Amino acid sequence: MLMLLAFGVLLQEILANVQDENLTEIKNIPEVPLYSYKSINVPEEHIPFFLHNNRHIATVCKQDSHCPYKKYLKNLKSCWGYERSCKPEHRFGYPVCDYVETGWANDIETAQQIFWKQADFGYVKERLDEMKTHCKPIAKGDSSLACSQYLQHCRATNLYIDLRTTKRNHDRFKEDFLQKGEIGGHCNFDSQAFLAEGQRKSPLQSWFAELQTYTPLSFRPIEDGKCDIIIEKPTYFMKLDAGVNMYHHFCDFVNLYITQHINSSFSTDVNIVMWDTSSYGYGDLFSETWKAFTDYHIIHLKTYDSKRVCFKEAVFSLLPRMRYGLFYNTPLISGCHGTGLFRAFSQHVLHRLNITQEGPKDGKIRVTILARSTDYRKILNQNELANALKTVSAFEVKVVDYKYKDLEFSAQLKITHNSDIFIGMHGAGLTHLLFLPDWAVVFELYNCEDERCYLDLARLRGIRYITWQKKNKVFPQDQGHHPTLGEHPKFTNYSFDVEEFMYLVLLAADHVSQHSKWPFRLKHDEF
Repeated sequence: MLMLLAFGVLLQEILANVQDENLTEIKNIPEVPLYSYKSINVPEEHIPFFLHNNRHIATVCKQDSHCPYKKYLKNLKSCWGYERSCKPEHRFGYPVCDYVETGWANDIETAQQIFWKQADFGYVKERLDEMKTHCKPIAKGDSSLACSQYLQHCRATNLYIDLRTTKRNHDRFKEDFLQKGEIGGHCNFDSQAFLAEGQRKSPLQSWFAELQTYTPLSFRPIEDGKCDIIIEKPTYFMKLDAGVNMYHHFCDFVNLYITQHINSSFSTDVNIVMWDTSSYGYGDLFSETWKAFTDYHIIHLKTYDSKRVCFKEAVFSLLPRMRYGLFYNTPLISGCHGTGLFRAFSQHVLHRLNITQEGPKDGKIRVTILARSTDYRKILNQNELANALKTVSAFEVKVVDYKYKDLEFSAQLKITHNSDIFIGMHGAGLTHLLFLPDWAVVFELYNCEDERCYLDLARLRGIRYITWQKKNKVFPQDQGHHPTLGEHPKFTNYSFDVEEFMYLVLLAADHVSQHSKWPFRLKHDEF
């Protein structure tokens, strides 16, 4: 009997020990985060704005001990500026206007508001306010189509595209590519209101040509098995400008970024389809940039030829050459600069491409001269100018040639982003100014009588712009030889007065050293 009692006590102790060990093991099992926070992948400065527009994620974060963004939960008032609940004092920056341009505004406040609507998050707000549903779903599983004015941007669900009988030629944006019944959805379609949006029908200004044959279908494409391929991921359709020219191609990227704001999603788990009705490929010197927007290769529309393709979620992106669009030939009110939109775009791309700031450097100002290996607009006395800069001990001088074959684009961006003064002749390479640090100066050595292009781009980005002023101290090689227009200042090469050049660079250095975001202070006489 005593043996049985002893055995019972021992058995209880063993079971208790086993239970304690199991509890310890359970406690040691790491908790799984309630959300994949790494997938957010936006700059730290953008996190509170992201959470403001994604309250469901903010709620999960509040409950999750693994959430790295808890410090932002105390104040979710930060907003980009286009949200209905956004108060002006909580916006992601606001433009500065130094003076009022006659004919545009009567006071500084009005000028700021105009510039904000033209080129800042006010532009996004206006596109959101324009959105109109043209094809309304009636029941579950139906399609939908909603667009901004002139069909510059559209969103569709359960979109049906029939590419079984397409005929391709050399035309990249063929207007009659799709016929009635070859694009559409099962929804209640207001064709009269839809067709009234065609006033700006043009390849890189509107999606009207591509959507003008949108048809209300008698079947539900996905549910009724009418699709050869069903695309589950959200898909962005884009019509692309010249991929060999940074200025034009970055109109594509800026408008894609704006489109993401309109759709309140910065996910890279999306497809991007290049809408191109030709059979050609696409030369892209800046393809690394796509990594900021998608995890996958860009898809050419011809990939789906001979198939009926259904897209559960489709977005037709804003286009690169829209009238009053951004940023090609955008008419801007003078005297204003510094948009939150372009600063956010710069931060977003640099973050996603892992381009970091390695400065600024105490006692040094990093000066980068962009050389040209093209036939025209070369700096003939480039070595003389660079050597003059090197006589200033505070200058760290670098001469670079952004040849895509020799220097991949991410390496170019790293150099640009780590420049305090960026110097170059008029040309698409100056589009790099988008990725200069906030305190930087871009010096367009000579604008070749195209005065607004990079001045306006610098104003959008919010960095200081200077250019050559004294025409008697710049020396063209000849009058220039445009293939058809004859004499033209963009089609020759130039030499520059060294003393005047140094004077302008020292002015730029003074601006850098006095900028509010420059952590060091250098007096002008130290240069």
